[in-house]
Amino acid sequence: MRVMVLVKASKDCESDAKKDPEAQAEMARYNAELMKAGVLLAVDALQPSAQGARVRFTGGKESVVDGPFLESKELVGGFWLWEVKSLQEAIGWIKRAPFRDAEIELRPIRPAEEAFGPDHPLLRNAKA
Repeated sequence: MRVMVLVKASKDCESDAKKDPEAQAEMARYNAELMKAGVLLAVDALQPSAQGARVRFTGGKESVVDGPFLESKELVGGFWLWEVKSLQEAIGWIKRAPFRDAEIELRPIRPAEEAFGPDHPLLRNAKA
């Protein structure tokens, strides 16, 4: 199963503060361990919300709000995409992560065929 691992944003994510070199080295070692185990499919950090935008749809109309977004507890600071056997395996991996203060959300991914149906045009084009 694939799992999206969402790292909630912190004040550090929203600032241009330089990251602690030791903390970066710990995370690099952790990511290397995930790669070696064949778990890691993708990983990235997100730019601060000041560089982003939100598009909200209400009643069929859209509105765009430019960042920054003040409620950092509602923001994602980065993510991993993992391939694991179960949610419990993913939880085991995240417990090994070198975080000191963080909130992580693990969300199993619903396959596109299940979410959209096997006859969805997007899926037919992907298989062609």
